[in-house]
Amino acid sequence: MANKAQVLYDFTAEPGNNELTVKEGETITITNQNIGGGWIEAQNSRGDVGLVPEDYIELNASPAVGNAAVPDLSFFDAFAPPTASAAASNQVDITGCSFQPDTPETPAPSFTSPDEASNGNDPWSAWNSDPAGNSANNWAAKPEGTETGKAGTPGNWNSSAQGHPQAYQGPDIYPYPCLIDYTGAADDDEWDDEWDDPKSPGGYAESEAGEGGASGRGGAHGSTMKISLNKFPGFSKSGPELYLLSKQPAKGKDKIPIYMGEVGPVWLYPESQLDCIVADPKKGTKMYGLKSYIEYQITPNTTNRPVNHRYKHFDWLYERLLDKFGSAIPIPSLPDKQVTGRFEEEFIKMRMERLQGWMTRMCRHPIVSNSEVFQLFLTYKDEKDWKMGKRKAETDETVRVMIFTTIEPEAPDLDLVEVEQKCEMFSRFTKSMDDGVKDLLNVGQEHWKRCTGALPKEYQRIGKAFQNLSSVFNSSGYQGEATLTDALTAAGKTYEEIAQMVAEQPRKDLHFLMETNNEYKGLLGCFPDTIGVHKAGIEKVKEADKLVATSKISPQDKVTMAKRVSTMSYALQAEMNHFHSNRIYDYNRVMQLYLEEQVKFYETIAEKLKQAHSQFVTM
Repeated sequence: MANKAQVLYDFTAEPGNNELTVKEGETITITNQNIGGGWIEAQNSRGDVGLVPEDYIELNASPAVGNAAVPDLSFFDAFAPPTASAAASNQVDITGCSFQPDTPETPAPSFTSPDEASNGNDPWSAWNSDPAGNSANNWAAKPEGTETGKAGTPGNWNSSAQGHPQAYQGPDIYPYPCLIDYTGAADDDEWDDEWDDPKSPGGYAESEAGEGGASGRGGAHGSTMKISLNKFPGFSKSGPELYLLSKQPAKGKDKIPIYMGEVGPVWLYPESQLDCIVADPKKGTKMYGLKSYIEYQITPNTTNRPVNHRYKHFDWLYERLLDKFGSAIPIPSLPDKQVTGRFEEEFIKMRMERLQGWMTRMCRHPIVSNSEVFQLFLTYKDEKDWKMGKRKAETDETVRVMIFTTIEPEAPDLDLVEVEQKCEMFSRFTKSMDDGVKDLLNVGQEHWKRCTGALPKEYQRIGKAFQNLSSVFNSSGYQGEATLTDALTAAGKTYEEIAQMVAEQPRKDLHFLMETNNEYKGLLGCFPDTIGVHKAGIEKVKEADKLVATSKISPQDKVTMAKRVSTMSYALQAEMNHFHSNRIYDYNRVMQLYLEEQVKFYETIAEKLKQAHSQFVTM
C-alpha cells in the first residue's frame, strides 16, 4: 500500500522545475522516496505528480497491527540530550515570526544577529549586550599613505568586469525601489553530490547552518524560535579569552603583518590588485533533469582562467570567510536568496551584478583576497583540487578569535586606556554613519518612487493640456494661428518626452548611489559584532587584577592579556583605516557618477525646452 503523508507547510512549485504545489494540512501519496537531495516524489488528490521537500511533510504513522504491545522506551531517557531549559540561559525567544524549515528550495528567515530579529532589523539596537560574535553584509582599496599601498582602486562601476561581453552592464531591466524581498531565503541550488562531502567537518555545523546556507538563516516552523546568542559557535564559554589566555601560538600559520603608515596602522597590501569578473550565467540541471540551477563563470585577473560556481558555492565561501576572519574583519554578506523567479532574466542579472560587487569588495581586501580559501575559490584546477582545498579550509583551526594569533603589529604595545578610546571612537563613527546611510536610502527610495510615479504623470498632464489647448485654437477657423497651434503641440510633446526621461533617469544615476549605500548599510551592520569582540577583550583585561588576586591567572598571564588586547586594537585600527580609505574612494566616485548623469539629464531637458521655445514667434 502506498505511503500517505501530511503536508506541514505550504510549498509553491517553481514553474518548469517538476515540483508540486502543496498546502498545509493536505494529504498526499508518496510515489518515490528515493529521489535524494532532500526531495521526494508525491501525488496529490487531483492526480498531479511532482517533487516536494522532505522536510515539508510528515509520513502518516502506520496503524498498529493486532494487539501488539507498545515497547517501553523509557530506558533510553537516560541517553536523551539536555532539555530545552538547560540551554535556555544562552538563547533568546523570537516571537511573532513564522518560520519554515531550511530546505534546498524553500524560504527561511535571514537575521544578521539576534538583535536584528528582535529589534526591527537594527544590529545597533543592543550591540553592547553581545561582546563576542559576528555577522555580516557588503564592501572593501588601499589606504593612502601606506608603505605598500596605492591609492585609487577601481570600484564596481568601472571594474574590468564591465568590459566583459557577458558581465553585468547596468540596471537596464529593473527599478531599484522594488528591492526584491531580501528577507526571504530559498536555496536555488544544491551542492552536486560528486562535488561535496555531505558530512565534511569544520566550520558551522549542519545543525547551525543547515542546507540553507549562511548561519542564522535556518529556522523551525512555529511562532517562537530559539536563536543562540553565541554567533561564534566556538565561543560557547570562552569568547575573546580563548585568544587572550591561549598558551600556544598558532603553528605553521602565515603571519599577518600590520605596518605603521601615514594614517596609522595599516594592513600589508599586495603590489598588484586582485580583481575578477562574474559573468556568463548558465542554467544547468541535475537529478536527471528534475532540478535546475544557475552557474556563473568567475575569471580572476591573475590567471585569466575561468572557474564555474553556483550560488551555494558563494555561500560556502562566505561561511568560511566569516568563520575565519569575522572577529577581526567585518565580512559583508552575500546578496540574499529569492523564493520565486530564480530563473528569470531580471533576477539572474540582478544577482550577477551583486555577486560581482561582493567579489570585487573581497578582492580589494588585502587579507581576505590573499587567504587560501579565497584563492581556492578563484583558482581551483579540478574536482580533486577543489575537494582537497575545501576540506583543508573546513578543518582550519585558526578561526574566530584565534585569527589574532596570526597578526603581528610592527609597533609598540598600546596601553589599555588608548585601546579603549580607539574602540569607542570607531563604534561612535560607524553608528553615526549607519544612521546617515539609512537616511539617504530612505530619501532615495522616496525620490525613485516619485520619479517613476507621480512626477512623470505631472509632466504628461502638462503636455496633454498644451496639446488640448492647441486643438481648441485650431477649431477657431482663424487662418493666422497655425504657427501658434503647431508650437503649442510641439511644446506638449516635449513635456511628454520629459516625462519619459524622468521615469527612466533613476536607472542611470540613482541606482548606483543606492547600491553603494545598500552595500555600506550591510557592512556597517557587521561592525557591532566585530567591535563587540574587542570590547569584550578590553573588559577581560580590566578584570585581570581581580583574576590574579583570586589566583585564577598568573601575573604573567595578565601581561600577556594586555599585550594581546593591544594586538586586537591594532587589527581594529588597520581595518578601520582600510574602511575609511574605501569609503572616501567609493563615495567620491559614486557622487561624481551621480552628478555627471544629473548634469546630462538636465542639459538634455534644457535643450528640448530651447527647441520648443524656438517654435514660438517673437511678436
